[in-house]
Amino acid sequence: MHDDRSLVEARLKRVLDERIRPAVYSASVPLDVAVWNAPGEPVPVAEGLAADPTPITVGTRWGAPWGTSWFRVTGTVPEEWAGRTVEAVLDLGFDENMPGFQCEGLVYRPDGTPVKGLNPRNQWVRIGAPAEGGEEVRLHIEAASNPVILDYHPFLPTPLGDKETAGSEPQYRLARMDLAVFEESVWQLVMDLEVLGELMPELPAESARRSEILRAVGRALDAVDLQDVPGTAAAARACLEQVLATPAEPSAHRISAVGHAHIDSAWLWPLRETVRKVARTTSNMTALLEDEPDFVFAMSQAQQWAWVKEHRPEVWARVKQAVADGRFVPAGGMWVESDTNMPGSEAMARQFVHGKRFFLDEFGIENDEAWLPDTFGFAAGLPQIIKAAGSKWLLTQKISWSQTNRFPHHTFRWEGIDGTRILTHFPPVDTYNCSMKGSEIAHAARNFKDKGVARHSLAPTGWGDGGGGTTREMVAKAARMRDLEGAATVVWETPEAFFTKAEAEYADPPVWVGELYLELHRATLTSQARTKQGNRRSEHLLREAELWAATAAVRTGFRYPYEQLDRIWKTVLLHQFHDILPGSSIAWVHREAEKTYAAVADELNAVVDAAQRALAGDGTAELVFNPAPHARHGVPAGGAARPTGGAAAHLRPREGGGYVLGNGLLRVEVDERGLVVSAYDVGAEREAVAPGAAANLLQLHPDFPNMWDAWDVDEFYRNTGTDLVEADLVEPAGGQGSAGVEDGTGVEEGAGVAAVRIVRSFGSSRVTQVLSLAPGAKRLDIDTEVDWHETEKFLKLAFPLDVHAERYASETQFGHFHRATHTNTSWEAAKFEACNHRFVHIGEPDWGVALVNDSTYGHDVTRTVRAADSGTTTTLRASLLRAPRFPDPQTDQGVHRFRHALAPGAAIGDAVREGYRVNLPERRVTGADTGVAPLVEVDDDAVVVTAVKLADDGSGDVVVRFHESRGGRARATLTAGFPLAAAVATDLLERPLAQGSAMERTGDAVSLALRPFELVTLRLTRA
Repeated sequence: MHDDRSLVEARLKRVLDERIRPAVYSASVPLDVAVWNAPGEPVPVAEGLAADPTPITVGTRWGAPWGTSWFRVTGTVPEEWAGRTVEAVLDLGFDENMPGFQCEGLVYRPDGTPVKGLNPRNQWVRIGAPAEGGEEVRLHIEAASNPVILDYHPFLPTPLGDKETAGSEPQYRLARMDLAVFEESVWQLVMDLEVLGELMPELPAESARRSEILRAVGRALDAVDLQDVPGTAAAARACLEQVLATPAEPSAHRISAVGHAHIDSAWLWPLRETVRKVARTTSNMTALLEDEPDFVFAMSQAQQWAWVKEHRPEVWARVKQAVADGRFVPAGGMWVESDTNMPGSEAMARQFVHGKRFFLDEFGIENDEAWLPDTFGFAAGLPQIIKAAGSKWLLTQKISWSQTNRFPHHTFRWEGIDGTRILTHFPPVDTYNCSMKGSEIAHAARNFKDKGVARHSLAPTGWGDGGGGTTREMVAKAARMRDLEGAATVVWETPEAFFTKAEAEYADPPVWVGELYLELHRATLTSQARTKQGNRRSEHLLREAELWAATAAVRTGFRYPYEQLDRIWKTVLLHQFHDILPGSSIAWVHREAEKTYAAVADELNAVVDAAQRALAGDGTAELVFNPAPHARHGVPAGGAARPTGGAAAHLRPREGGGYVLGNGLLRVEVDERGLVVSAYDVGAEREAVAPGAAANLLQLHPDFPNMWDAWDVDEFYRNTGTDLVEADLVEPAGGQGSAGVEDGTGVEEGAGVAAVRIVRSFGSSRVTQVLSLAPGAKRLDIDTEVDWHETEKFLKLAFPLDVHAERYASETQFGHFHRATHTNTSWEAAKFEACNHRFVHIGEPDWGVALVNDSTYGHDVTRTVRAADSGTTTTLRASLLRAPRFPDPQTDQGVHRFRHALAPGAAIGDAVREGYRVNLPERRVTGADTGVAPLVEVDDDAVVVTAVKLADDGSGDVVVRFHESRGGRARATLTAGFPLAAAVATDLLERPLAQGSAMERTGDAVSLALRPFELVTLRLTRA
């Protein structure tokens, strides 16, 4: 037989495109359309429905950027359509190739009942099959003219990302507003032909199955009368029945399809628009669930559920009913799909606390899975947090985006820093927007790396980001692939059903130890510095507010602000969403975030102030409140007292220019350029700065990645750079607390903190630094102010250290994680930018150096061997600022302030302590001289308390969360500062554990042993 494959396949494409698909709607009449443009921000539904619209015709432009237009469409079903299926086809001017990234609409009936969302791949509204013609149709569309930010030429700077700069030019042209006859048999023929036509090229060219499908498709196309497609569609379908009925091979890969609509809680649109995106999508999905009995839809992010409940009660009622039916499934158990690299220990825990509690309170449902398909890598501390929240599974597919290395598993156990293992699945379909194309299904089957020992994978199916979710076409295709030779088998299932099967069939999966590093989007650790600073400071203010409010509640009867703290936590957690905290959203989002963080700080500072005043009492003594988990200056952790002093630091001129700072523990030389050429640990007689090198070195690199501007920094940025060594000014820092300058004889003229001020200018920017050494401190404090006006540049702060280390430690949630300093393999080389929390530590077995920070996350570590002495220089660089132009053309322009501290001679425990010090400054309050005893005390500094609070249930119990922080074993005693009736180990939701850490209670004290990095939550009941 002659090979005519290409001929038949080309015929199929043209006939589908030009004849069969257009025949799905066989007759149509135009609707009458009128429009009312809401002034300013979106209006309530009732106001939009009641507005007086103006007539508008198809072809007219509409919709200023970020505007809302209310369309009223009216019409009459023709008499001759009686008994036929009628739909309204409502095209707002959609581009079908961009679902989720353009205009959208939500259709209402005149009484305000939501019908469904309108999207590029979902433009229809079923009117019904009236028994008689003449039925009147009246619908209202709340249409959002969201501008296209990520266009066909992506990453171009645009002013459209903020309402303040977007202008008023109409963005769309009304395309089609019709009533039409829906030809069910033609639509079904389209589905048959699409499934078979997409399956064919995925089969081997020489396979009998491919030829069978080809011949059946040829016969079906012969059966279609192109001048009467509706009249001949049934005959064409009959030609395909046999090939569609042939069952799948027993060994076929098995796919659990989960209806899905990944909605970024903010990204190329503001938070307020996400509220409406969620309402449109949930309206769509509840409607589809009513039409398709096999379909199952899952939605994550409790915040998005809460938005529907608060803003769209009429949609919420339908959602609740679908949940009760078991087909609309809460997923993930987190408040949002957050970034997991940068959120601190408590914040990461509270993502699960607030997410799981919402689903429990609203539906009585507890999630066993964490659902994070789009998050930019996963910190090594996360498995323990997932387990501590009462969950046991994780789903993501983002690691498939890695540029360098292909991850070796799809189903595996992920082991975190403490040894906790979580069953994890990466869907081999490699997308969280699966559309049930044959190519996607075939890719999932081919790509699955665990063949031979497992055969199940999951496919999140539907258009995201307001694209409408799953479509009826996707459901129809899945039905045809439920049991189809040549394809993987597809069945709609819940995430729980999938994981249960995957766990049962794969009893001993491989193990991956350590972080799940995404080899992409590394610049999200630095972009939008103000957002990152707002997050860090909010996390620590929440810690303080809970600590002092709980202490005051127990000591003085102070009213604990349960509702206020709950609301603020949810606000902070929302802004940890994986396109807000990473700095990859439009200008509008980050402008609002800055205002939100300022309001959060005001509220939390007020809580702290009120609680501390209640604790301090009346008096004139100056008390220092220490919110850190370690005692300092004689003030206990979590308590208040008068501080003890230390020996003064001194400052003297340096021979050759510059200054020398010293305090008996540390001697620091700052040269005439304002660079640190020596940081000498006096006690260890050890120099931290590498020979011939200079620390506190600002380095400026060009930064124009190949794509994904705000997200990416590509390794070639290192090929060129400028060391900023020229100083405008190097002088003793004046002002309160600074030391005087010693004369040449070493006679000190002042006492206090020794400090040097450095000013540098470069490009259009200016940097002012103050390097200071405090009495009794074994660290150099570095305060940096940058007035930043560069474009597409990357600013680093470098510290070349005389330390030989093959690995280094950076803090993560509830511990720290080690990374290599070398690039032996492509896996290590790919980690050229990585995440830290409060510290990075580089050490030899008996001596190390820590760099701590108050708000930066990105860093890099490299090593070289010096020719002169064969010693190793390990260079640590903190990432300060970037200046990408997409999606925010003005990213980070303006003034920024950073605090770092270099701690020579630091062990890991010192790094932990100094990290808390720089993030939790002491507060001074006037009161009685009796001081304030801590609410709880721990007798081992290796055990760090991350939270002291009252129990969320209002019982008055005190909840304490702590962990072993140094990577070793610890035996600690926690003593309550109040009469103790009971102590119980709990999960993160403060529920007793069936098996917790072994504890011994003696009076008001609890003793327990902790393994490395073990996390413990204790609930203490007061007597």
